[in-house]
Formats: sequence, C-alpha cells, structure tokens
Amino acid sequence: MTSYIIPLIFLTVLVLSFFKKKDAYSMFIDGSRSAIDLMVGVFPYLITIMMAVEVFRVSGVSALLANAVSPVMSFFGLPKELTELMLLRPLSGAGSLGVLDTIFTNYGTDTFIGRCASLIYGSSETVFYITAIYLSQCKIKRLRYAIPVALIATFTGCVVGCLLLRFI
Repeated sequence: MTSYIIPLIFLTVLVLSFFKKKDAYSMFIDGSRSAIDLMVGVFPYLITIMMAVEVFRVSGVSALLANAVSPVMSFFGLPKELTELMLLRPLSGAGSLGVLDTIFTNYGTDTFIGRCASLIYGSSETVFYITAIYLSQCKIKRLRYAIPVALIATFTGCVVGCLLLRFI
C-alpha cells in the first residue's frame, strides 16, 4: 500500500493541474527554485548547529555534564545511563543516535534501559536544530519561551514515558 502513495500523489497533482489549467512543469520548476533558495538561507545555521554538537560530544563535555546531572535524572526515575542521551537529543539526531547505539550495545534493546532509550529517542525532538532551521526563516530574533517550553515538554514526556514503561 505504501509503495503506491508517491505515484498516487504525483498523479493527483497532474490531474488537478490539468483540470485547473495550470502548467505543472512550470510550477514544479518554481517550487524547486524556491527550495534551493531556502537551502541557501538555512545552510549556515545547519552547519553551525551540527559543528557545535559534534564539538560538544567529541570533546567529552557531554559525558562530563551527564555525570554531573545524573543524580537529578535519578531523582526523576530515569536511569543514569540515559543522561547523555537526554542531553544530546535536543541538540542532534545523529549524535544522540550514536549514544542510543552505545546504550543498545551495552544494555540490550529489550531491557528497561534499552526500552527507555528507545522511548526517549523516538518521542523527543531535536529542539535546537528545529529552532535554528525553522526560526531562521521566520527572522524571529527573540525566542522568549519557545526553547524553554520545548525542553520542559521533552523532559516531562521522557520522565512520564519511562515511568509508564516500569508498569508495562
């Protein structure tokens, strides 16, 4: 079924453009042009956030910070082994995927730690990455409550999710 979705969308667009008497090819070219302009505008923000996250991870600062914050995480019922994943996930999907792989290798996928790690990775978002990309296009300079609220929501969701996993 899913293999038919893209051709179905393509055919639907062609049929609609035919009935509305629009030039589908010209509209496609215009969309491609605007996508390239978008990428040129977003690229510096993307590279900056990716480099900062990689430096954060490779330098070992994330591991040191994870060790310092792990008592707080334990207070909320999160295993200390998940602290680095919780710290990296709002920053980078790729960096946190590396941490997730390490957790799976060390603790397994079907353990409580492995299931909590899966829940954290799958249900949280790369808050700073999304903020850098989307809000760079909106030209918003003052984020005010956007990042704190997103981080609190992510943390709360992870704590509640891992709490529920204890009973499943």
